[in-house]
Amino acid sequence: MITIISNSKLTASIKHTGAELFSLKNTHNKEYIWEGNPAFWGKHSPVLFPIVGTLKNNTYTINAMPYHLPRHGFARDLEFNLISKTDESAVFSIQSNNETLKIYPFEFELQIIYTLVDSQLDIEYKVINKTDLNMPFSIGAHPAIALPENFEDYTLEFEKKEVLKYSLLENDLISNKTKQLETKEGQIQLNYSLFKNDALIFKSLESNTLAILKNNTPYVKVDFTSFPSLGIWTKENAPFICIEPWFGYSDTPENSGNLFEKEGILTLEANKIFNSKFSIEIL
Repeated sequence: MITIISNSKLTASIKHTGAELFSLKNTHNKEYIWEGNPAFWGKHSPVLFPIVGTLKNNTYTINAMPYHLPRHGFARDLEFNLISKTDESAVFSIQSNNETLKIYPFEFELQIIYTLVDSQLDIEYKVINKTDLNMPFSIGAHPAIALPENFEDYTLEFEKKEVLKYSLLENDLISNKTKQLETKEGQIQLNYSLFKNDALIFKSLESNTLAILKNNTPYVKVDFTSFPSLGIWTKENAPFICIEPWFGYSDTPENSGNLFEKEGILTLEANKIFNSKFSIEIL
């Protein structure tokens, strides 16, 4: 199933599978979200929950009991229920069930709220701990912004001029190695060689926004104010760039396996609610 919301500036289309945004168009029918061609990458903007990235051996423990989760968790593959809708907003929900409890032993509800405000789409995550226990989790976004022209015509511009040190992946895990992203007049010109070692992973940043420019003309801005970490990723010759606000990231090789001890993990107290929001603004 598909739900569509719109206002005077934008139209957003969301699949109920994964509550995944797959289209964001302006009034001229210009598309800003990657089409999901599986020749490159068959997703558009999946939610990452209850983990972000990869677990060591795809395994974690709770009370010394092993559990297995695939990369980025399971929420992106589940069918969400549409629980409320207006012309400009929609709220989707999944809840824990017998199948999720086998691989993630916590009762929860995850809501994803889409709201159009002028030329901006707000995407809010609400995680509800429905147990009487503390619940460890990560959550993240993975929107792929369509770049239909020459990839190297686009540049990235962080809100603040800062040292852009990112962590390197080794076998899908976060290594201790870091590199510094070189900037030119505060901008990073896109080229595929930046991603020869997979995603650029920034554990922390001073900036709260990242703009994409095309030939120095503003194109799209992602605001990730409430998120501490950010991933940036694409595939060789793919006409998109993923700007990914995260709470959490892949395991390190030294990780103990205990999910409560995982670097970057959040812990939600019993019967509490966690909220976070990011936005995609068309410039």
